[in-house]
Amino acid sequence: RDIALVDGLDVDLVEPDAAKAVLCTGLFDDETEQAEDYRSLLEGFKARGLPLICANPDRVVERGDRLVPCAGALADLYGELGGETRIAGKPHAPIYREAMARARAIRGSADQARALAIGDGVHTDIRGALDNGFEAVFIARGIHANHYLNGRVTDEARLQAFLDAEGVDPAYWMEWLA
Repeated sequence: RDIALVDGLDVDLVEPDAAKAVLCTGLFDDETEQAEDYRSLLEGFKARGLPLICANPDRVVERGDRLVPCAGALADLYGELGGETRIAGKPHAPIYREAMARARAIRGSADQARALAIGDGVHTDIRGALDNGFEAVFIARGIHANHYLNGRVTDEARLQAFLDAEGVDPAYWMEWLA
């Protein structure tokens, strides 16, 4: 489903036993599988010394009212096994430079001071924005909501304690992106 990531690249997609590197975009079936289900496959890659390129560092994503595992969870496991991982995307600087370059290409000019990053992941979305000089708005009803929801209401004191513990200070927060 993510084949477009390699369109136009000089890359041959091969079976696992012929691979020289691993491109990880997610689980084959994130509805039923967990990262742990890939342990033996990842151990085999590690034994061969293959680098794992993680195209999406999110560990989980929200789908409806539940969280499903994402490529970052596989990269975490591979790293725990001692495998070499290379992470693409948030929170790393190249994705932010590319976003601003695309904004400038579309608009003719784009001032980073007028850009606002929006996200629900403190380790990727918010950390990446802040580390790269962007203001950020944190979406509270996202992947971390279980840390500060009091029933159906965001407990602002618990939210602030969560953000403080994570070492992030977004400029804004809102319940939902709507």
